[in-house]
Amino acid sequence: MSQQPWVLASSNAGKLAELTELLGEQSVRLQSDYQLDAIAETGLTFVENALLKARHAAQYTGLPALADDSGLAVDALDGAPGLYSARYAGVAQDSAANNRKLLQMMHGVPDVARTAQYHCVIVLLRHATDPVPVICQGSWAGSLLQAPRGSGGFGYDPLFWVASEQASAAELTPERKHQLSHRGQALRRLLATIHP
Repeated sequence: MSQQPWVLASSNAGKLAELTELLGEQSVRLQSDYQLDAIAETGLTFVENALLKARHAAQYTGLPALADDSGLAVDALDGAPGLYSARYAGVAQDSAANNRKLLQMMHGVPDVARTAQYHCVIVLLRHATDPVPVICQGSWAGSLLQAPRGSGGFGYDPLFWVASEQASAAELTPERKHQLSHRGQALRRLLATIHP
């Protein structure tokens, strides 16, 4: 299977860059390279959405498909933005607007109550009707800053404080972020499963 390219069920170049660094020699291309539009994420969990996206990409391209569904769960907001992390402010993929809304929602919440976790589910379908998809998960605990810090990463990284590093996720080097992140954890588990 490693000789075939995989299609990433996403058009997010930032996500592709993170995955490509972690996957090494495995060729991965965005679904937008195949003129494939995103499917509606109608699942109620990260697992369901990742499976929907992977199956859609595999059916359309005929290639093995990799999909992730990930998001930020904030304890003080009962797990929001959660499944709606990418479109929290109503505009898909607009990180600045999402960050502004999150800061508004957290206004007045003291530092001790600003705990949050990034979650990621990665799914690999070998083909569209694969009855045994590989499903791996990762989570990354942190807390939310009162204002953005750093210019790296994407999404909520400028607001996500990593106490062990005394830095926001957006201030970490890409290499260090991959070691710690929810996506890095899930992808390492995936690789360990398919290449034991």
